[in-house]
Amino acid sequence: MDETHDALVCRLQSGDPDALAQLYDTYAGVVSALAHRILRDAAEVEEVVQEVFLQAWRQAARFDPRRGTLPAWLVTMARSRALDRVRRRAVRKETSEEAAPASSPPGLEGPLAVRTALTTLSADQRRALELAFYDGLTHAEIARQLGQPLGTVKTRIRTAMLRLRAALS
Repeated sequence: MDETHDALVCRLQSGDPDALAQLYDTYAGVVSALAHRILRDAAEVEEVVQEVFLQAWRQAARFDPRRGTLPAWLVTMARSRALDRVRRRAVRKETSEEAAPASSPPGLEGPLAVRTALTTLSADQRRALELAFYDGLTHAEIARQLGQPLGTVKTRIRTAMLRLRAALS
């Protein structure tokens, strides 16, 4: 990216449509890949991507660089919207109509570092983290699903997050 995140956010906040286009061009692949990993439905993924960038455009003033990076803000919005859709499916009992996995998510450069960092985790840490992040399960739900004590699950997730942070910084 040619300009800093701060400058891009300032341009977004001032209503510059080119800033939105640049934000989309830079991060749509990451947002789409995450939504795809959670939803596994191309139509819903497209809707989530559109919603995330519309929200970023409308609520650019809410972005606080002290709380995280611009990509993290976008990914957090995408994850929340995708998990909301998963929960709505469950409420409507649509789980019997699971969509077949699409071919593969769009190519990504940035997430390669995350995938590499994930390989530094133990299988137990990675599984607990995936259930929390991608499936939106609570620690208690993960403990039940894995048949492990709650404290063990919490420790594995915390340790995994610390190892990822260290590997990515």
